[in-house]
Amino acid sequence: MPHSDLQSFLTVLEGCGQLKRISAKVDPILEITEIADRVSKSPAAGDVSPPPTDPVHGKMGGSALLFENVEGSSMPCAINVLGSYERMRLALGCGTFEELADRVQQLVKPEIPTTLLAKVKKLPELAKMAGFGPKVVRSGICQQVVKTDDANLMDLPIIQCWPDDAGRYITFAGMYTRCPNTGTRNVGMYRAQVLGPKETAMHWHLHHDGARHHRAHVAKDQPMPLAIVLGGEPVLTYAATCPLPPDVSELLFAGFLNGKGIELVPCKTIEMDVPANAEIVIEGLVHPTEKVMEGPFGDHTGFYSLADMYPRFQVTAITHRTDPVYPTTIVGFPPQEDYYLGKATERIFLPLLKTLIPDIIDYDLPMFGAFHNCVFVKIRKEYAMQARKVMHSIWGAGQMMFSKLIVVVDEHVDVHDEQDVLFHVGANWDPQRDSEIVQGPLDILDHASPYYGAGSKMGIDATRKIEGEGVVREWAEPIAMSEKIKQLVQKRWSDYGL
Repeated sequence: MPHSDLQSFLTVLEGCGQLKRISAKVDPILEITEIADRVSKSPAAGDVSPPPTDPVHGKMGGSALLFENVEGSSMPCAINVLGSYERMRLALGCGTFEELADRVQQLVKPEIPTTLLAKVKKLPELAKMAGFGPKVVRSGICQQVVKTDDANLMDLPIIQCWPDDAGRYITFAGMYTRCPNTGTRNVGMYRAQVLGPKETAMHWHLHHDGARHHRAHVAKDQPMPLAIVLGGEPVLTYAATCPLPPDVSELLFAGFLNGKGIELVPCKTIEMDVPANAEIVIEGLVHPTEKVMEGPFGDHTGFYSLADMYPRFQVTAITHRTDPVYPTTIVGFPPQEDYYLGKATERIFLPLLKTLIPDIIDYDLPMFGAFHNCVFVKIRKEYAMQARKVMHSIWGAGQMMFSKLIVVVDEHVDVHDEQDVLFHVGANWDPQRDSEIVQGPLDILDHASPYYGAGSKMGIDATRKIEGEGVVREWAEPIAMSEKIKQLVQKRWSDYGL
């Protein structure tokens, strides 16, 4: 079932033993992080079944936490809300991520009805599709309290995550922007460093849609309206992190996940529509040319990202519901909350990736790769150099272009089992013959790259080699017992007394 807002979702979590309330007074400077970090790496709350694709980490994630007494603020602070597979499934209203993947598959490659009866049966589904778009309404709980001149970011329980961070950061908000040329909306999840009561630095990478919208405003020498949205329907948080194709609406995708359109209300001081059921909305303008120093910040790579110059955001209003809850998150050495968001995307977007690259059977983003460092890919090999073709296709597929290491294996290998993948790397990979090294864009956060956001990437062909791939001697056959003997032993197993 869809959840209408953050607080109703927290109530559901509490009812199923997935939320812990903390009444003790806590400091938003580092203390909340240390508590959340320990909890995120502890066993998951409740007796939950891990997904088959991640049996090792499937029972981790601890509980969602609600800090009811945060020093310096009257608002409670929620963290680790989506920090387990179970809570992600609850937020997305599904039993398994594969269920959603099947729904995405129907969007990506729908079956075309060929008979009149089939077309009639399709009508309810098409009507439902038509209701997924966002809807502007007159009012919403996000504007029960409106502050303009008295707006103050310091009233919010904004946390400092790690000791060497440059300050406090808003970390778990949807950043709502609009392209001045096309009117296209974008919802991204970027961090914002608080510089004062009404000022932040906006951190977005060159490749992000928010940065693209800002460049369009710079070209017109116009300040860019931006809304920082905290809370709302839980699917909004997930949609803001999704690697959707350019100009595909995150709000439409959120409505698709939610089963109905997201209700929006016009902002009070800027031209922007925001979710009516949000907890808190920070309205303001991003300066077209003025930049401020942002960072360092302890990032999802497990290292601090370096300080650099980013656009300045000036707050014009803060609106919120009467008794809001402030949502936040931390990133750092995995697993953290973002790991489960990323794993959900890995599963849900498999149909889209397979549509772009039909050779792919399955893929895995291992935890040690921190999302962009490594991809394991399984293919059904049919011709020479097919693994190389797949590597280059992945490097040309949206945010997959940041993949620093791609390992391609045959269809019998379990890409979700790191040891199985590495075994076949050792067995089938000749470093000179089976390595593909290319130059290209890398994640801005990759501190190992020789240049800022650019460097080399490597592909490893760990498939069995065939004619046309430089094999000059007979390829070894894998050891396997005959099916006849296996069935005999299985039948007589009790006779052995083992």
